Amino acid sequence: MSLNSNNPFLNSKRFSTAVSKSEEINQATIIDYNDEMTISGTINKSLLLFMILIGSATVIWWLTFNGMNPLVPAIGGAVIGLVLVLIAAFKPQYSPYLAPGYAIFEGLFIGAVSAIFEALYPGIVLQAVGATFVTFMICLGLYKYKIVQVNEQFKSVVIAATLAIGTYYLISWLLSMFTSFVPVHHGNSWISIGISVFVIVIASLNLFLDFDRIEKGAQEKMPKYMEWYGAMGLMITLVWLYIEFLRLLSKLNSKN
Repeated sequence: MSLNSNNPFLNSKRFSTAVSKSEEINQATIIDYNDEMTISGTINKSLLLFMILIGSATVIWWLTFNGMNPLVPAIGGAVIGLVLVLIAAFKPQYSPYLAPGYAIFEGLFIGAVSAIFEALYPGIVLQAVGATFVTFMICLGLYKYKIVQVNEQFKSVVIAATLAIGTYYLISWLLSMFTSFVPVHHGNSWISIGISVFVIVIASLNLFLDFDRIEKGAQEKMPKYMEWYGAMGLMITLVWLYIEFLRLLSKLNSKN
């Protein structure tokens, strides 16, 4: 069984819910190039979503530093964003409407969380943004020039590691909710810092899987709405990477 991206928006099962244009050809359907998924179209939609996210985050950032409680938009944005993710995961054809909404509410979450970290550690947000951007560009370059080959073994290892991280976070959260258990990744110990570095590496490797699935979707001539679906999935990975950089930098700053 082929393993593609661990990102729920970019895995092979979700992409297979849309009929590819190559399959439509076999069904003697008239093809319109403007209705096909393209890499350039996905890039454009990714940029648009990030502009929406940044705009939403900026508003919350400004409101937070003008006296608003950031917990409300942080929790609200996270919950509504998760709901939109789940809907899109089962109904990718609605992505053109769900993706912009997700960007708005994810922006509320990111803006609130960023404001909290910035208040605790001035300058940390700019550092995290820079680290995320540099990581993205490096991964994109490595993928574009085929320095990193996304084969089945690579996919299997990254997916297994990502699932392990998700399971660990879930179990740790449940234990901390109902017991006095303190997860080892909390605090600023060297073990905690090491875990953050490991998670950042795995999040970065997920970018290669995302690039690969988007490229494959374009090659398979998926429907146009899959551009929104792919862009939304890529944004999920980058947001995850940004949050992990914030966590790592906060741990390093707290040791000083």
